[in-house]
Amino acid sequence: MTATSRTIRLTRVVAVTAALAALTACGGGRERPRADLAASQVTTIGVNAYLWRAALETVSFAPLLQSDSNGGVIVTDWYANPRNPGERVKMTISILDRDLRADAVRVAASRQVSQGGQWVDAPVQAATVQRLEDIILTKARDLRRQAIAG
Repeated sequence: MTATSRTIRLTRVVAVTAALAALTACGGGRERPRADLAASQVTTIGVNAYLWRAALETVSFAPLLQSDSNGGVIVTDWYANPRNPGERVKMTISILDRDLRADAVRVAASRQVSQGGQWVDAPVQAATVQRLEDIILTKARDLRRQAIAG
């Protein structure tokens, strides 16, 4: 090894050591990192990015009529399950906050059944709406975990 290559290598080692020392000094406190909270805030949309993506994924089976990321509203068109063509549903998902919280998502659903060739409104079970909200929240939390993990 020549003197020049030893000097270059020594310079690199010193630079890496100094960078590591600086990074270690930054983490000297016991304060919890805030990057995970900021990740949902650093967005060009008006609502929590994790909830928004999770809501879109959750209702991706249905055709979209409207999606407004600034207002946090997703509206699907009527969707009929091919296994049950005599019933159809329409959903509206509202993301209400920039924080990832359980009360930051609301789902409203309409259901119709076919009777004599006409679509007639039918009740939607509250458990169905609650289940959709739970699915969205679970997906949003998983997306957040994945983003934090790298």
